[in-house]
Amino acid sequence: MPTISVNRDVLFTELGRTYTDDEFQNLCFEFGLELDEVTTEKQMLMKEQGDHAGAGVSEEILYRIDIPANRYDLLCLEGLVDGILVFQGKKAPPQYTLRKNEDCHSLHLTPSTAQIRPFAVAAVLKGITFTKESYDSFIDLQDKLHQNICRKRTLVAIGTHDLDSIQGPFVYDALPASEIKFKALNQQKEMTAPELMELYSTHAQLKQYLGIIKESPVYPVIKDKNGVVLSMPPIINGDHSKITLDTKNVFIECTATDLTKAIVVLDTVVSMFSKYCANKYEVEQCKVFAPDGTYELYPKMQCREEVISVDKANSYIGIKENGDNLAALLSRMCLSAEHEDSVLRVRVPPTRHDVIHACDLYEDIAIAYGYNRIERRAARVVTAGGQQPANKLAEQLRHECAHAGYTEALTFTLCSREDVSTKLGVRIEDVPAAHIANPKTLEFQVVRTQLLPGLLKTLAANKKMPLPLKLFEISDVVLQDSAAETGAVNRRRLCAVHCGRAAGFQFVHGLLDRVMTLLRQPWDPATGYCLRQCDDPAYFPGRCAQVLLRGQPLGKIGVLSPAVLAAFDLTNPCSALEIDIEPFV
Repeated sequence: MPTISVNRDVLFTELGRTYTDDEFQNLCFEFGLELDEVTTEKQMLMKEQGDHAGAGVSEEILYRIDIPANRYDLLCLEGLVDGILVFQGKKAPPQYTLRKNEDCHSLHLTPSTAQIRPFAVAAVLKGITFTKESYDSFIDLQDKLHQNICRKRTLVAIGTHDLDSIQGPFVYDALPASEIKFKALNQQKEMTAPELMELYSTHAQLKQYLGIIKESPVYPVIKDKNGVVLSMPPIINGDHSKITLDTKNVFIECTATDLTKAIVVLDTVVSMFSKYCANKYEVEQCKVFAPDGTYELYPKMQCREEVISVDKANSYIGIKENGDNLAALLSRMCLSAEHEDSVLRVRVPPTRHDVIHACDLYEDIAIAYGYNRIERRAARVVTAGGQQPANKLAEQLRHECAHAGYTEALTFTLCSREDVSTKLGVRIEDVPAAHIANPKTLEFQVVRTQLLPGLLKTLAANKKMPLPLKLFEISDVVLQDSAAETGAVNRRRLCAVHCGRAAGFQFVHGLLDRVMTLLRQPWDPATGYCLRQCDDPAYFPGRCAQVLLRGQPLGKIGVLSPAVLAAFDLTNPCSALEIDIEPFV
């Protein structure tokens, strides 16, 4: 869930009244939001970078507000203020108008763009007036969209330019890196694309985007009529066309691998900031020509109509309101509605791309009505709830492991192939692991088949802690099983590791005996549990035993091999225990 930071005093000025923190928190709740924190910029920097980071930083009060991930229209101060004022009935929902396109502002795509980012959309905001606050909000909205719907610029990259500093029509091309040379934003000299990629490889923010195009044979680039480079998406804009507080006309372009997302992003940006245009809420369309010569006009700014049943809305939400009242509730959520017979005709504006189904409208009705006003009622279906036996047993064992002096860890379910194979002395082909088809990182390639690697990585990350380190985890592993419907099964396991200056069976054997006593399993090969010596490359030769339950393998216990410790960057001896607890459920 994205979080936005807004200046409290600026927010209250825009809302037309002052609230206490509790009053504003209640307002956020009524509107379906959450006031996460009241802080200052200085406090935020000190929390992120340490006590020395707050010197000379503003101490104005900031509200950090959690926004639903699909409400792109609330990711900036402008959208938040408009939404709250409409919700309070102090303002009518904005009505957007589209201005006729000008051919000189058209954007032409070349065939080579299909190799990397095949889509683009564009728009123009005319006669815009920026203040310091609105300018910062304009930049911040782009960043929030990049992190949210744009998926860190992989799906969409936004470029904004001072239209008066460039000349259209514009060209969106894809060229070999060596053919691209321009002065990037806030740089002092022109550089080639490879030089820029090298420069930004250590940049705190931009280095995370380099991989999107780095291996491509061509890099995307947008130029104006005179060959001036506007941007090299999704990395950096050009310095020549950067917007400032004095900018009056803004050219906005979005390049994308997903056209639908690009349309949503462009609609959101122009909707939020067209309020600062000379003609309020007016947006100029641009012709975007495809490589085959056909064109589309953007932004779309489409309004569509949804029809929902009054009776269904009341039934699903649990209220009894007439159609006119339901229409009024929807209007408070920027959704103009009219009641006709037994249905509501709802006009969904271009700012509400999150509305894709009737249930979204029911949710907005419930928010506007007030969740706390909905009458509680008994369930119409007889049900019986209860804790799953495996979860109940796991909770009981967690308490006992903690009583034995072990600290619980919660590790990642996914891990690398090496974690469950090479580092433990076995081949990945011999491990019944469920592999991720398209892993995004080398750290998360398979679903773990043992809990042990996760605990060893936790030990490695806490080597500065005083010895001994005693960790345990009770969680699921996943094993391939051709007989299962999904091809894999979950198994609930208990794993414990003792890391100290010496290693031996006694350190974890005591925990095993305690667990078995609580599970009422006697030390008996026939009716209870016992140990049997075995060999495992993960354990020290001659110091590994198999835990048996009535003759069936339950897990292993032993002293870990020095090779395994070295693979996980550990220097102190470790003893480990890992058993399956599902037979006891």
